[in-house]
Amino acid sequence: MKLVYDVNERPKFSKNLVFGFQQLLAIIAATMLVPVLVNAATGTELLSQAAALFGAGIGTLVYILFTKRKSPVFLGSSFAFISPLIGATAFGAFGIIIGAVVAGLVYAVIALVIHFVGTKWVDKLLPPVVIGPTVALIGLSLCSSAISNVTTAPTGEYNLICILVGLITFSVTVLASVKGTKGMKLIPFIIGIAAGYLAGSIFTVIGNLTDTAYLKIIDYSPIVNNFKPIEFASFIALPKFTFVETFDEIMNGTSAVKTFADVISIVVLFAPVTFVVFAEHIADHENLSSVIGHDLIKDPGLKRTVLGDGIGSIAGALFGGCPNTTYGESVGCVAITGNASVSTTVMTAFMAILLSFCAPFVAFVNTIPTCVIGGICIALYGFIAVSGLKMLSKVDLGESENLYVVSAILVTGIGGLVLNFGSVEISSIATALIVGIIIKLIVGKKKDAKEETIEK
Repeated sequence: MKLVYDVNERPKFSKNLVFGFQQLLAIIAATMLVPVLVNAATGTELLSQAAALFGAGIGTLVYILFTKRKSPVFLGSSFAFISPLIGATAFGAFGIIIGAVVAGLVYAVIALVIHFVGTKWVDKLLPPVVIGPTVALIGLSLCSSAISNVTTAPTGEYNLICILVGLITFSVTVLASVKGTKGMKLIPFIIGIAAGYLAGSIFTVIGNLTDTAYLKIIDYSPIVNNFKPIEFASFIALPKFTFVETFDEIMNGTSAVKTFADVISIVVLFAPVTFVVFAEHIADHENLSSVIGHDLIKDPGLKRTVLGDGIGSIAGALFGGCPNTTYGESVGCVAITGNASVSTTVMTAFMAILLSFCAPFVAFVNTIPTCVIGGICIALYGFIAVSGLKMLSKVDLGESENLYVVSAILVTGIGGLVLNFGSVEISSIATALIVGIIIKLIVGKKKDAKEETIEK
């Protein structure tokens, strides 16, 4: 495609402000949803939406530096790490940081291996027949959480009004993405959240006027409390950074990370999922390469993009707790607008950092009802699942070898097979990935040996 702005071109500052804000709208919903979902699932407040947004901005800037300003993509909170983050909350903020560091170090090790060995091993260890169904599992494993959010009222009870609002959110998101204008297709999640929030507000107002608790699905207290009393902190507030929470835990002796076994438990939560995210990393950069007409796998090179992603993830998680990943929404923004300027990506990152200090915006995010979040999640989790299935389009399922690999991954993953070694537990997704790799390696060797025999 013909680009309006190439990677190294810089739009005028006034235009770049508009372009940067446009890309921010494309990524902000997903970035801030991760801490919301983790907190909702665990009943804690360990992760902060504002801090996650700040961390995404920092992580993106680190990534841009490592890739020599050649890759115009934003790094945001990764949905793939939701399950590990939920598990890590049992170990407090320190456990979350350990997990994020582990994820980043796995990326660093992969980058080091690529530097010395090349990339052929990646294709052999993580072919589409293994990665496709595993990525699909990430979305499928979170489906119950999405439905629970849609059907449950703030009181914890089943609520038909919440279901209606959740379905409105989902429907508007789909319509904006499929039938909307170019601008609407860029921010379907924002439009969906706005529609769901409006619908929820209408029901809540009616509920307040008629004193009907069943209709009161939005709690406005975060906004009210933010401006009571009105002071400077009502408008500007320091995000709740994860490294500060970790420091407090260590200094106060309240850290839940007590033994080496605890550390190992956190490692096995995050490390296997990182390989899945690594596969998504490759897919995103291949897609972006085709959009900008420049092979990013060769220049700046896969080792740099992987290392930038890993170090950026660590840097971002120190502030926001959420490991980052390259965003498909950001790639889509480049494709739709024709603006591949890295300076726009940098502008987006700085906007994310500044907005994280805006207390009214953060307070508003906290009032979004879970049913609206659930409606968005139906689309998000479904998208993740379908992305994995799309990878399987390159796989010949007529081959029995491939069929068995996919079957084993899906059955063990959906069935919830976990491996327990004392206090260490390997999640169902990680177990499914391990099973898939082992079967593929065994079947692949047998197939290769058979082919060699036939040739002789």
